[in-house]
Amino acid sequence: MKDSTDRPLHPRTRAVHAGTRRSQYGELSEALFLTQGFAYPDSASAEARFESLGDDEFIYARYGNPTVAMFEGRMAALEGAEDAFATASGMAAVSGALLSMLSAGDRIVGARALFGSCLYVLEDVLPRFGVEVELVDGTDPAAWERAITPGTKAVFFESVSNPGLEVVDIKAVSALAHAVGATVVVDNVFATPVDSRALDLGADVVIYSTTKHVDGQGRCLGGVILGTREFVRKTAEPFLKHTGGAMSPFNAWVMLKGLEHMHLRVGAQAETALTLARDLEGHPAVARVLHPHLPSHPQHDVARRQMAIGGTVFCIEVRGGKDACFRVLDALRVWTISNNLGDAKSIVTHPATTTHQRLPEATKAALGITPGLVRLSAGLEDAGDLRADLMAALATA
Repeated sequence: MKDSTDRPLHPRTRAVHAGTRRSQYGELSEALFLTQGFAYPDSASAEARFESLGDDEFIYARYGNPTVAMFEGRMAALEGAEDAFATASGMAAVSGALLSMLSAGDRIVGARALFGSCLYVLEDVLPRFGVEVELVDGTDPAAWERAITPGTKAVFFESVSNPGLEVVDIKAVSALAHAVGATVVVDNVFATPVDSRALDLGADVVIYSTTKHVDGQGRCLGGVILGTREFVRKTAEPFLKHTGGAMSPFNAWVMLKGLEHMHLRVGAQAETALTLARDLEGHPAVARVLHPHLPSHPQHDVARRQMAIGGTVFCIEVRGGKDACFRVLDALRVWTISNNLGDAKSIVTHPATTTHQRLPEATKAALGITPGLVRLSAGLEDAGDLRADLMAALATA
């Protein structure tokens, strides 16, 4: 999408306009086509459509829908991808991307530090279908080099891990994977879709839970798979449309509305997150602070190279373990205890007892998910109010 001078449009502009489809009425706001089926003028037209779909033709909402197609087009334009497939949730995108490309006997290498549900897919689901899985320390280049051997079909990692905020070097890992012909699949949620560079750095497939920053207001579930048209339409789409993982038209419409102001929201949230992380460094009740753009972060240099903004999430480790941590969380008045992130409301999460509670204690320890670890997702409230609330709560620790 370009303007009249043939200059590529800014991502903020693409997030508002790209992929728009208007009906004969010329509506300004995107139309919500809340239909699961489509009518044909005659039997021959129905036959022709099932044989070969045109660019603006649809047969069933599980296969495609005008509102969903607008969202897919807008996300692809924003990310710089050839195509996109919108899914019912972020985990539908993760499982759909991986299950659609892997078969019994294939091998996938993944980062060990992953969201609990992603770990479930790699540790429980894929091996059940005969896929060999090896998990490595995502921050260790040598570990990737040892694990990515000839015959490796795919590589999967979160560009910034949940919840420990480990940053994986996308460019370096992609180079190793491509050397053996492996497809690189990156969950880019914590890096956010704002000024994302995952594809430029070598990722083949990028996944987002659009529940997070795209909607960003706690309303709807959604996900999206982005990549080449070949992968999206020939690999992911057949699997997802037949197994039922497609996004609903209503959710797609909500996501389109979220995209219009996503850059403004996420930019403000990221600025608040970094400010608060800096303020909490050195606090007597806090053992450590994690934020990708803090100089103290172990992968700070990598994060600066591949993330224009540091994200909306940071972590602290409260001294005194679970009991002290719970006292702090229960004393908060502005922050909300929940397990979402990227929301307009500021949210705190205790991963050890919620999102990652099913993991064995040894695994939690290896991933840095201690009893005192707190994940904080900065919202759109006043940064001073958020800071005051945190400081007052930390006094109870």
